Amino acid sequence: MISLIFNQIFKLSATTSIINSHIQEMEKLVSSWCKNKPLPESYIFPPETRPGNLVVPTCNSIPVIDLSKAEGQNRTHTVQQILKAGQEYGFFQLVNHGVPESLMNESMDVFKEFFEMPWEDKAMLYSEDPKNSCRLSTSSVNYAREKIHHWRDNLRHPCHPLQSCIKHWPQKPTRYREVVATYTIEAKKLGLRILELVSEGLGLESRYFGDKLSESEILSINHYPPCPDPSLTLGVAKHCDPNLLTLLHQGDVSGLQVFNNGEWIGVEPLHDAFVVNIGNQLQIISNNKLKSVEHRVVTNSRVARTSAGLFIGPSEDSIIEPEKSLVDDSPFYRAFEFKDFLLHYFPNLEDNEVVMGRFKLQA
Repeated sequence: MISLIFNQIFKLSATTSIINSHIQEMEKLVSSWCKNKPLPESYIFPPETRPGNLVVPTCNSIPVIDLSKAEGQNRTHTVQQILKAGQEYGFFQLVNHGVPESLMNESMDVFKEFFEMPWEDKAMLYSEDPKNSCRLSTSSVNYAREKIHHWRDNLRHPCHPLQSCIKHWPQKPTRYREVVATYTIEAKKLGLRILELVSEGLGLESRYFGDKLSESEILSINHYPPCPDPSLTLGVAKHCDPNLLTLLHQGDVSGLQVFNNGEWIGVEPLHDAFVVNIGNQLQIISNNKLKSVEHRVVTNSRVARTSAGLFIGPSEDSIIEPEKSLVDDSPFYRAFEFKDFLLHYFPNLEDNEVVMGRFKLQA
């Protein structure tokens, strides 16, 4: 009996120790300490990479594509719109895409609710180990090694296969798993539909990007609290996405900027729209017929911004290489396993030339 009591006490003590450890780690989250505080030195970017006071207006130059027209006589035109946007901007916005507005609104409400919860309801999810499938973290995957931190908190978890992944998702808010499961299923369907149209435009079979090339599905939810000096820091530094295709639900607060023709342009938040961007793997497979473009996130001093990106990509053991039918003279890239790309990407994610250069074939 005494032994049983001591065992229970030991287990309780161990659990308390783990919780206390997570609480200490949670203090690193920007949202846990930033209110009414000046910008710490560790968040101030060098002059050449900080946004400064330059006003970058949100604009409508990023193409806006009405996906409902892809089902009628305008299908070919819609396909060409997507390809042109992928070639010129690497980004486009989708409206009338088929994901219910009510589901998009409810999902965003749940995402915001998660970050607004008390720390004790989130503490066990905090981790700086990128191998943890569902983890709450801050700044970037390189937090422990980076010299400058990013002004953001992040919740990230896989969504495929859903039945095994969902068990590791947040249990609070109580409706998180139900709402987010429905949302990711619908968003993945949309992503596959876009890839089908891309395949058609490139002259490939409609299911070319099905199965292993689009097997991975990761949801990344970013939360950017109001910042005391947005001119000195970034929510996310410039980078390209390493996957195949990203669908971003950016809500109604601006912050996303895309690098185009030597300047940063803001992506205007459109009601009930998805921002779609081409990932590195789609650029490689298309042999540069589509391009993955650098983008970043700036902060603001007025309101918090929450966004959710669904990253669709290959399984780690997929062999990635330019599709032979898209190679005119010679391929621009060598063949490689996707997991090798990821190993090289994360330590170098802010320098896309270094990332892609490792896999380029010499001219």
